[in-house]
Amino acid sequence: MALTRHSVPALSRGIMHSPPASLALLYLSCILIGAGLLKLPLCHDGTLNWADAVFTSVSAVTVTGLAVVDTGSVFTFAGQAVILVLIQLGGLGLMAFAVLLLFLLGVPIGIPHKLLLREELNQSGYGELRTIVWLVFWVAVISELAGTMVLSTVFVPEFGPAEGLWMALFHSVSAFNNAGFALFPDSLSRYVTDPVVNLAIPALILVGGLGFIVLGDLAEERRWQRLTLHSKLMITGTVALLGLSWVLFAALEWRNPGTLGALGGPWAKIGAAWFQAVSPRTAGFNTVDTSQLHDSTVLLTMALMLIGGGSTSTAGGIKVTTLCVLLIATVAFFRRETVMRAFGRSFGPEDVFKVMALATVSTITIMLGMFLISISHDGEFTDLAFEVVSAFGTVGLSRGATGELDGLGRTVIMLLMFLGRVGPLTLGFFLATRAQPRVRYPKGRVYLG
Repeated sequence: MALTRHSVPALSRGIMHSPPASLALLYLSCILIGAGLLKLPLCHDGTLNWADAVFTSVSAVTVTGLAVVDTGSVFTFAGQAVILVLIQLGGLGLMAFAVLLLFLLGVPIGIPHKLLLREELNQSGYGELRTIVWLVFWVAVISELAGTMVLSTVFVPEFGPAEGLWMALFHSVSAFNNAGFALFPDSLSRYVTDPVVNLAIPALILVGGLGFIVLGDLAEERRWQRLTLHSKLMITGTVALLGLSWVLFAALEWRNPGTLGALGGPWAKIGAAWFQAVSPRTAGFNTVDTSQLHDSTVLLTMALMLIGGGSTSTAGGIKVTTLCVLLIATVAFFRRETVMRAFGRSFGPEDVFKVMALATVSTITIMLGMFLISISHDGEFTDLAFEVVSAFGTVGLSRGATGELDGLGRTVIMLLMFLGRVGPLTLGFFLATRAQPRVRYPKGRVYLG
């Protein structure tokens, strides 16, 4: 049926009233288009089926990195290029790309598009959307080009100019977008002692996962005292998590012959521990065999994957600032304080309600995912739980269970990846919508604890 001039406003009103649904549909459309492109004969070696194509497309658009086929051997250059584009679109945001294109073409941005972009960038208003979109674009371009130049010093001597530059570009884009896709079957394990890889890849992961709002704040203010509360919480939380995870990973795995124990000197172990401390921030690269990790290190990695990176970043997870607010609220509870404060600023109960809702929904989703996976696959529960958290956190680290899952198990993993990427955006829309109660009820008493 053709759209009439009366149906167009109705369609616009439908989009305006449901930005989360429209955004989810946009991501779903990109996934289906990506799967169709990957299934083209010129994109693979002839062994790729539709199920693997859809799974790879979901993993790329959600910047997760979980794979059921070897990206470097099954996909041709054209297929790898499709995956790279899907990673870039999913990492920086589909609406951000669409709005940037409209900016370049000089097309006015309507309210429906601004609503979608606001939800995708996790903003409460419209005033700085244009600035943020350009910031996202330039930070991505500069970071990925710089990463390509640095990584080319490793890949070009080994693979030659053409293939080496492509590998440098692919891994730079994958790292900046916290995707974790690698062109080697063992991820980056062959470069476990390479200082350039151990510094460049984590640097790209951190820049992409810190959040564009924080990067813009740092570029504009350049002084700690003038940074926003969000930036201070994000930077402090990131530094604390990195330091703690680095020390714990090194201590727990130092003598493990399957991981750090197999490396030569202490500097090689420290470098590998640093890489693995950064990578669970939803990046998904690994330089040691994750299937050989001690159970204690597995739990540490799962916690880091669940926390993730920062808001308005390429990272997933419940976000570092969510963890910070939860900890601050807990301390305030034991101090019998009704107002939470940090760095000379305060925030009210409504912020705590938001992070509690996000944490609760995330916990329920992960538990349900573990339950369904355990039904479909009779494997080691630790491995299955690891895959579930990795999928929901859009990380991509794996202990080998994903490739062994049946149809139901893969479907659950794909849904978790999709929810992990789009779910927080949808939840944020409902949390930002306030409804005034029509009826006031008398207070009741609930005994807790």
